[in-house]
Amino acid sequence: MKTILLPTDFSENSWNAIVYALNFLEKEPCTFYLLHVTRLGDVMTNELPYTNAPEVIETTYTKPAKKKLRKFLKRIAAQFPDNLNHSFYTLTDYNFFIESIRKHVEEKKVDLIVMGTKGASGIKKYIVGTNTGDIITKVHCTTLVVPENATFTALEEIAFPTDFLQFYGVKTLLPLSDILEHNTSALKILHISKKEAQLNSEQQKNKEFLADYFNGNQHSFHFLTNKKVENAVQCFVESRSIKMIAMVAKNLNYFQHLFFNSKVEEISYQTDIPFLVLHE
Repeated sequence: MKTILLPTDFSENSWNAIVYALNFLEKEPCTFYLLHVTRLGDVMTNELPYTNAPEVIETTYTKPAKKKLRKFLKRIAAQFPDNLNHSFYTLTDYNFFIESIRKHVEEKKVDLIVMGTKGASGIKKYIVGTNTGDIITKVHCTTLVVPENATFTALEEIAFPTDFLQFYGVKTLLPLSDILEHNTSALKILHISKKEAQLNSEQQKNKEFLADYFNGNQHSFHFLTNKKVENAVQCFVESRSIKMIAMVAKNLNYFQHLFFNSKVEEISYQTDIPFLVLHE
């Protein structure tokens, strides 16, 4: 039984992430927690008397949030009426956002967080806002980031870009291998360099470990040379049946040009394909 955390701000963007999660995990027994966090910053900005905050917050924030969460449960029941593998609970909290996420991840022993992203108007980019960016970088839990226009389709191929400079342990890779097995997906391990160069001994060792670890799964290695990492990944994704991009959080520096904007908390990428962030 997997435990899935679905943070929501009640936007259609977050609803799309919920729908994706339910389709993605359709055949797996799961407990889903729908969580809405009223951030302390919002409470203070609205100048509520913090000493009397519990009663005021209950009336002003918590009750309306609980009502909206019940509406989301009704939408889920209407759209997914027959799935007996899934059970649902709702959570409301007021706290600093990341502190709340960390607390529930620990208390509920969460296996996966699923969050949506908001499409940037007028351009072919999807921006992961502060909340999702903070979760990716500050919460040690596997996170699936779902673009607002993404729809679930069979995961034929999953891309796994890596520079082979970091060693990924079994615990880190387990969520990815689990997805490969449940979806009969092919893993495309992708190395991109700015100029042609041989792997050093450490990189070769890490590559061999990945080959050994994924030996029971359909996998292949791909090597591209391009001065711009983001262009290489984009071309690779568009030329194949890639339905998800996976990356390891401690390897984020490798993806700076691909995923990061000028502000660290704003991650951008140019596809409707979800990406999976793995943590140690």
